[in-house]
Amino acid sequence: MLTLKDHWVVEARHCPSPNQNERPVADDISLIVIHGISLPPGQFGGPHIDALFCNRLDPTAHPYFAEVAGLQVSSHFLIRRDGELVQYVPCDRRAWHAGRSHWQGRDNCNDFSLGIELEGTDHDPYTSAQYARLNELLDLLRQHYGIPPQALAGHDQIAPGRKTDPGPAFDWQRIDSTAGMSAPQGRDRR
Repeated sequence: MLTLKDHWVVEARHCPSPNQNERPVADDISLIVIHGISLPPGQFGGPHIDALFCNRLDPTAHPYFAEVAGLQVSSHFLIRRDGELVQYVPCDRRAWHAGRSHWQGRDNCNDFSLGIELEGTDHDPYTSAQYARLNELLDLLRQHYGIPPQALAGHDQIAPGRKTDPGPAFDWQRIDSTAGMSAPQGRDRR
């Protein structure tokens, strides 16, 4: 069972990213965005995602890294292929994961969302361990922040035409859409 303390998941490995700032409205956490990432593309494991989110990616370590090493990006969470949970940004802060984005009449999804990266690609099936950890994390976040089940989107849904992740390999049917809604904690549901 996962727990939150000061907007950090206690059981996650903490790897603080400098790529964060204050939310425009501090208590507006009303969307969860699912992403897919692998570095280099199509390869799993290794320290490269941590390095990217912490501005330490060596641009000479792989040809693709020269394209992305200068980006200042982050996410709140990463779920590795084996289900390991990593947290980069506390939930009350704005992580830089969505870019230009729009959801239900609102622009700039970073302002009001939590970003969860899954280590994977658009076309490689995500693992059972990842779905199990994702459902556990969604349950915790929905309960604590009062986020309704329908406030869940893929990066491709909030940035269509620009982003494709988590891709067709992500099985939305494996997400528990009712988890965490029995006893909301934290802020009021609105």
